[in-house]
Amino acid sequence: MKRKILLALCLAPAMAWAQDGNFILKAKIGNVASPAKAYLNYRAAGKVVTDSSSVQNGEFQFKGSVAEPTRAQLVLDHQGVGLSKLGRNADVVLLYLEKGTISLAAKDSVKKAEISGSKLNEDEKRYKAMVAGPENAMAMVNEDYKAASEEQKKDQGFMDGLQARYNKAQEERKAIQQQFIKQNPNSYLSLLALVDMAGMDIDVPVVEPLFKSLSPVVTGNSAGQNFAKSIEASRATSVGAMAPVFTQNDVNDKPVSLADFKGKYVLLDFWASWCGPCRAENPNVLKAYHQYKDKNFTVLGVSLDRPGKKEDWLAAIKADGLEWTQVSDLKFWDNSAAKMYGIRAIPQNYLIDPTGKIIAKNLRGEALNQKLASLLK
Repeated sequence: MKRKILLALCLAPAMAWAQDGNFILKAKIGNVASPAKAYLNYRAAGKVVTDSSSVQNGEFQFKGSVAEPTRAQLVLDHQGVGLSKLGRNADVVLLYLEKGTISLAAKDSVKKAEISGSKLNEDEKRYKAMVAGPENAMAMVNEDYKAASEEQKKDQGFMDGLQARYNKAQEERKAIQQQFIKQNPNSYLSLLALVDMAGMDIDVPVVEPLFKSLSPVVTGNSAGQNFAKSIEASRATSVGAMAPVFTQNDVNDKPVSLADFKGKYVLLDFWASWCGPCRAENPNVLKAYHQYKDKNFTVLGVSLDRPGKKEDWLAAIKADGLEWTQVSDLKFWDNSAAKMYGIRAIPQNYLIDPTGKIIAKNLRGEALNQKLASLLK
């Protein structure tokens, strides 16, 4: 079956939006009083910040500085039991911190708070309302899949019906995202919507014009510049392009170059030991490798494992029975080859022909086997 419905990826950390400035977050939540406390969690200067504030007559505030508008988590501990003791039902809201004064107001819960004084948060509220319909439809498809019996999941007609519903909702969502982007060229939410719409495999002819339609204040910040690099990387790694050549060390710390495999069909496979979806896909790659390794085909694995985690990488190779060449610089998302290929989610792969040209991308499961069967008869 097509697994697009339940496609799972390991994603790079979300981008932030550049804009220097101090923020003040003020809140008035009913008549909540001591010993209640509020907690604010966010990232600043590459570090996680956890700030706290006492609550008096329902009022509390936070002050800080963020180099970029940043996603934050605000938690209200009504009983003052401590952040670590709050469970799944904690009173939590996600919001953006940006330059200026941001206000929250609600009768009894930060979950229900109205946010004012922040254009970015107001834009997000409008955006979420616009995409709610198709997102709910996509979520319902996943719920129907989870609730289906094993017999239903083996029924191609049933699965095709779910896939058709999901594809329809996904296309509706993309259309709404494009509408929002075009109507809000000065909004950082438009950049967020575009990054989300582009996904892991950027369709340059569609995405680039939308990116260029954004105002310089959006495209000129660090996040905009990073996404521009991703667009260029996607252009350089599109089907029909010559695969960018790189060199990294193998498991024995010996340098291996992609150029070493010229003359063979190569599946360039980006993965990591910590990536569950990658590990779940490994048996499919292993099956293809065994079937076609004697027909001028091989695999080159590039791991995005973390610094100091070589043993985890080696253990995963052994546990999954991966017999092909593996390389890594152990720099996590800063892996030089991954950055060259614009990798923002894994697993991802590229099928390269004997001349070094990319002839297919992101082949998984049966799709990989079918493509190889058509090439290596």
